[in-house]
Amino acid sequence: MTQYAILIYENEGSYADASPEVWQTAMEAHGRFAGQVGEKGGKILGGEALQPTTTATSIRGDVVTDGPFAETKEALGGFYLIEARDLDHALEIAKLCPAPYGGVEVRPVMDTSGG
Repeated sequence: MTQYAILIYENEGSYADASPEVWQTAMEAHGRFAGQVGEKGGKILGGEALQPTTTATSIRGDVVTDGPFAETKEALGGFYLIEARDLDHALEIAKLCPAPYGGVEVRPVMDTSGG
């Protein structure tokens, strides 16, 4: 099994004034996703939701700036680290990942073990 990151990019503004019901619906969708990963034969190794980009600090060389490096319509809002048989399997799983205000990116984790 290979490790893949599912990176969730969405329009942050869609959640800025979200009601408790919207948040509850999102959490339920992610709970369903976690169950579906196992049903598909994959495994979630970890993952987290991220605070908004307004809380970010960017570093380029020796320059430290508040906020994200670039203004974008969609921002990285969270991620899952999964195990899947291959890229096709990871894509099958990622298609189930909730991202109603954007989309997801799938990237294989680089093996840095040197062996």
